[in-house]
Amino acid sequence: MGHLDHATFGWLTPVLSYVMACIGAALGLRCTVRALGATGRSRRNWLITAASAIGTGIWTMHFVAMLGFGVSGTDIRYDVPLTIVSLLVAMIVVWAGVFAVGYSRDRTRALFLGGLTTGIGVASMHYLGMAAVRLHGHVSYDPALVALSVLIAVVAATAALWAGLNIKSPIAVTVASLIMGAAVASMHYTAMFAVRVHVTPSGHALPGATAMQFIFPLAVGLGSYLFLTSAFVALSPTTGEREASASAQRPVESAAAH
Repeated sequence: MGHLDHATFGWLTPVLSYVMACIGAALGLRCTVRALGATGRSRRNWLITAASAIGTGIWTMHFVAMLGFGVSGTDIRYDVPLTIVSLLVAMIVVWAGVFAVGYSRDRTRALFLGGLTTGIGVASMHYLGMAAVRLHGHVSYDPALVALSVLIAVVAATAALWAGLNIKSPIAVTVASLIMGAAVASMHYTAMFAVRVHVTPSGHALPGATAMQFIFPLAVGLGSYLFLTSAFVALSPTTGEREASASAQRPVESAAAH
């Protein structure tokens, strides 16, 4: 059995992946807060941004962590189409969960169903990403750790949706995003500790792309999206700020009219 190394670059990939998960969570929570204070098309757009941020953060966290994944005795490649499918799965399931909570009248039920659906979807994204791994050998999993990773994903997703509904202040959002980032990272590494690889040495070239050829550029692109969107959200006035600005302008306009 091949020796698995989950941090071939030391603490760089675990720390960076945690940071990406936290940024995605924080941005998603802030956008959800904006969405719940908006109506119509504005609410829809904020929810889309929230779901994109959370989904991107989770996927980027997973594959930044995978940059540090190595197995002794074999190279590792990634199936490009299947990796892209895992990204789409992350986006779609998070969209479903966020929209269910954002528009449902029975938010308790929506929270339960949204958390369950999103959590299972996030776990599916992870294992699809693992299915995209190509190496010389056979990959198997510890069923107990797989079940635990799915449970962590469901709890983390439910907590994220609950936080989006109930947490408003920037400080509380920051604390919640740090906790959510830790939950997502815990899910990932629990799932990775479930992996068992039986290496079969071979001289044949592996199909697919290396992590640096494909995963790294895509992760950098998605990470840039998160940072730019964070700046946009930070600079955009909240509903309360817009209302305060409108209220301040009314007396000035009334005075000018007289």
